[in-house]
Order: sequence, then structure tokens, then C-alpha cells
Amino acid sequence: METKKKKRGRSGGSDIHLGFQIAPMIDVVFVIMLFFMVMAGQQQVENELNLKLPGTMESPTPIQVEETQVRVVETGEVLLNDDPIGEPGDSGLKNLAATMVRLAESSKASQSKVVVTIMADEFAPYQRVIDVLNALAVARIENVTFEVPPQ
Repeated sequence: METKKKKRGRSGGSDIHLGFQIAPMIDVVFVIMLFFMVMAGQQQVENELNLKLPGTMESPTPIQVEETQVRVVETGEVLLNDDPIGEPGDSGLKNLAATMVRLAESSKASQSKVVVTIMADEFAPYQRVIDVLNALAVARIENVTFEVPPQ
């Protein structure tokens, strides 16, 4: 009687599919992580040198800020901190300019900073806002911000 011997081994290369191999990917990740861990040890730590050089001053006192609000109303009237200071027909805004000059001088004497916030109503004339900016320029006030008035 003849017995048939089975062949052992691969029958065909196209029948076997091993799928996605995760082990080589993990090896690569570990090698990259090892590289960054070794390079992190090579970093030099920089320290701050607290030296007091001759002629340096101690830390100055913090600058105080004086905030002022200028509002331009729809009718063209100008309000300084909710107090009327400019009539609609006054294009020069001399009262506002004089007040701002005094404010700038007093802030310079007290070593404080003046910040002026301009709030213009939605339908306020643009020319009035320009008039307010011109009055601030006469007083040499440079810190000017704009804000949208609450509705």
C-alpha cells in the first residue's frame, strides 16, 4: 500500500497574508523616543545672573494710569467723563483742548500716564470725532483708544 506523504511547507506565496505588522512600528517609536531622551540630557541649563552694576537704579515705582473718557453724542455734543464740554457748533473744542492740556501737565508732574478713551455714538458725526482727536493732539496726548458705547 502506498501512502501519500503530505508536503510540508508553503503551498503558495499568494495564499498567506500576514496583515499589518505592529512590532516594527513599535521598535521605530522606541528608537526615536530613546534619541530624544538622550538629546534632552545634552541640553545646557542657562541660569540668570543677578548682578548689580554700578550706577543702576532700583526698580522704579509702577506708573499710575489716569483714564479719561470722551464721548461724542449723536447731536454733536462732546462729553468729558459724562460732563458737557463742547457744544455742537464749536469746531475748535477749545474747552476740551484746555482741559486736556491741564490734565497732561498734571500727569507729567505726578509721573502718571494719561489714557483717553473716545466713545462715539453710532450716528455721531465723524467730523466731531476728528475735532476731538485734534484737541487731544493740541494737548500732546498720545495714548488714545476707541470704544463702542453700550447699546
